[in-house]
Amino acid sequence: MTQNTYPRHLAVIGGLGRLASADLYNKLVKALAIRGETDRYRLTLEQQQFVRPLGSNLEPADAGQRALYLYDTINLLAQCQAEAVMLPCYISHTFMDELQAEMRVPILNMMTALVQHVERIGNPQRLGILCTSYVREKALFERYFPGKTLHFVPRKTHQDWVVPAIYGTHGLLTEQNNDAIGQLHLACNELIEHGAQVIIPGISEIAAVASTLAERGLPIIDAHQVYVDFSLAHRNLYRAPKFKLGIVGGIGPAATVDFMKKIVRSTCAERDQDHLCLIVDHNPQIPDRTANLIGDGADPTLALYSACKRLEANGASAVAMPCNTAHAYIARIQPSLSIPIVNMLSETVRHISNHYAGHKKIGLLATSGTITSGVYHDAAHGSAFELIVPDSEHQAMVMEAIYAIDGVKAGCTEGRCRQLLVNALEYLVERGATVVILGCTELPLILPEQLNFEVAGKPVVLMDPTAILAKHCVALGSQGVDQQSGPVSLSDFLCETGS
Repeated sequence: MTQNTYPRHLAVIGGLGRLASADLYNKLVKALAIRGETDRYRLTLEQQQFVRPLGSNLEPADAGQRALYLYDTINLLAQCQAEAVMLPCYISHTFMDELQAEMRVPILNMMTALVQHVERIGNPQRLGILCTSYVREKALFERYFPGKTLHFVPRKTHQDWVVPAIYGTHGLLTEQNNDAIGQLHLACNELIEHGAQVIIPGISEIAAVASTLAERGLPIIDAHQVYVDFSLAHRNLYRAPKFKLGIVGGIGPAATVDFMKKIVRSTCAERDQDHLCLIVDHNPQIPDRTANLIGDGADPTLALYSACKRLEANGASAVAMPCNTAHAYIARIQPSLSIPIVNMLSETVRHISNHYAGHKKIGLLATSGTITSGVYHDAAHGSAFELIVPDSEHQAMVMEAIYAIDGVKAGCTEGRCRQLLVNALEYLVERGATVVILGCTELPLILPEQLNFEVAGKPVVLMDPTAILAKHCVALGSQGVDQQSGPVSLSDFLCETGS
């Protein structure tokens, strides 16, 4: 199916209140039928049981266990490809921000729906709220309705009609609930007596019987119908959660740690929470990329793909691979992923074109696998500069600097490995290179990025693709999928920036 005809998958979490969720789901089905959009939505009602005592006259205030239950349930729905979740539970909305921060699937906000509805019906200033004491203590309605005069029932000095009407031995959740509607009617009358112009059911079970109370002439909002209309009308709410960067690590291990350090250094932050969320799949057992590309070494494609899929399953918005040679396998992997791999090589070429225009020859120090695969040359195709590489003698020096027993992959960054790398660098400079790409992520551990590194009396720019990738990923996190700024697609952002 094309994107325009593929049904949107909307899920309702029902285990927290079966009466409420059944009412919401029923109204959702009816609304789609009226709109003629039944075939455009796939609906799921998740009724996984959340156990709580009934008939005790005690309201539920188990927010901690509720949060864990929701985490597991929403992740289960994510595995079923749910596109958005509806959550008819006011207690859960008291910790909505914390919950959403951990979820890949967006949770449609019932309180936002109510705010917009109140504004649409004339924006009354005096609101009556039927809610539990827990919701009131958490100031949920004060947070969403600042400046409004709010009247709550129950009040400390008055009889509590609300909690027994829901959770008591004759409440709505029991079979003997004949008195429940009458008790709720009394609670609504008290709110009206104190000036409430509109009544909002701050308990989802009351929302399920709002139409019955409205038939008695009470000015109560059908919160579930409002929630349904809001969820179907606001397509832009079906957007990606907060940006999380997935990192395919272990290729190699030191380069992975170096890349993460560069992400931290590239982030303008005043506190821990200003940094990117990183998900790292660190697997040094991924077969050597160069051994496969230039010899008969094991193919790393499946291992790289498996790492990307694990990152995808854990909520990554994009994937970074701090290994130049591994980019030779992106063309095989990317078509089967739903999230993009940020191309370090393309970003490096773009950086050169933007900041070093006029440099005619760009040198490349990289593994023989990277050079043989031609991935840098492909990335540089059509650029205004010529990409040059070492001859076979000096390329052997680069490989020794990386793979020898005293090379960088063995943990050495000084001595012979450094001299071998400088020798290869001198060869490129003598051939006219004025900028040299350190095209293996371990090489900057030997020769860090520098703007004026002198070789044989000539200045040369040493360019670190890992640092360029880190800065670009930080930019993606702040600009590409900012949850608060709107429904920006990361893939669209990558297209706009030319990745």
